[in-house]
Amino acid sequence: MILNLPFAALRAFEAVARHGSFSEAADELGVGQSAVSQHVKSLEEWLGHDLITRGARRSLPTRDGARLALSIADGLGQISEVCEDIRDKRRDDTTIVISCHPGFAFIWLFPRLLNFDRAHPEFAISITTDTGLRGVARAEADIAIRYGTGDFPGYAVKPLMRETLSPVCAPSLLKGPKPLRRIVDLAYHTQIRDEFGPTTTDLPTWEYWAREAGQTLPTPARIRSFGQSNMVVQATLQGDGIAMGRSPLVMDALRDGQLVQPFPHSVPSPLNYWLVYPEDQRRAKKIALFLDWIAAEAQVQYRQHLDAKSDIQND
Repeated sequence: MILNLPFAALRAFEAVARHGSFSEAADELGVGQSAVSQHVKSLEEWLGHDLITRGARRSLPTRDGARLALSIADGLGQISEVCEDIRDKRRDDTTIVISCHPGFAFIWLFPRLLNFDRAHPEFAISITTDTGLRGVARAEADIAIRYGTGDFPGYAVKPLMRETLSPVCAPSLLKGPKPLRRIVDLAYHTQIRDEFGPTTTDLPTWEYWAREAGQTLPTPARIRSFGQSNMVVQATLQGDGIAMGRSPLVMDALRDGQLVQPFPHSVPSPLNYWLVYPEDQRRAKKIALFLDWIAAEAQVQYRQHLDAKSDIQND
């Protein structure tokens, strides 16, 4: 007999166990964090056992939870593969499906896709915004662009962009009644924080930057936090405060003068951008073509950034 299983709750729980985070699970499933939390709670009540040990930084499965999460992942994976075979919707060889985080897609990838269309009109690009690797593993995407340490076992991995960190703000914050000129001036301004990040030992936070740059941060006037990188950049462009600039996401705005770096201190980020794809796709023509194109675009952006910095220094 098959139990009347709460499938939505099981799927939400598996995502939390895999990510170690309710917020990242919510991003993957496209629902609110409260909905994911309620699903997990209802599943625990239905089973009569705790499944997740909730923590400030990470939420880890209990022993029973780990067993259940593995079973769900295996079961859903098999169901997905069978459905894929039944639907027989294999992508056309002229379509390239890219999986990446919404913030990166909005800020960096979308503005550059016209260049790809012009150079390769025979191919079509489709974007899916997903933060996990399941989409690539289940043939839902050809290539994933991921942000992290580059540790993706079982996949071919190529570095796309290295990241540096430095505070950035709108030019208007350099003037006014409380001009931003020294680190201590941060006490009079809003600190904008990016809440998104993989579960790692170090994240590109304000505290990380201060430690690596040998600086002491004052207590800011207020803090505003966002769960998506594009919202962080947009709030900074509007002059709402100072953000920790992640170089690939702010280089264009710095070059155009929409953002400025009020301080000279720049440090390497603990995380970078990577191209991730199945090992057996390494020699596929469309994969190789896209990898070459996006690597060239990243190099163009970096050179433009260096030229802009040189122009500023020469003024």
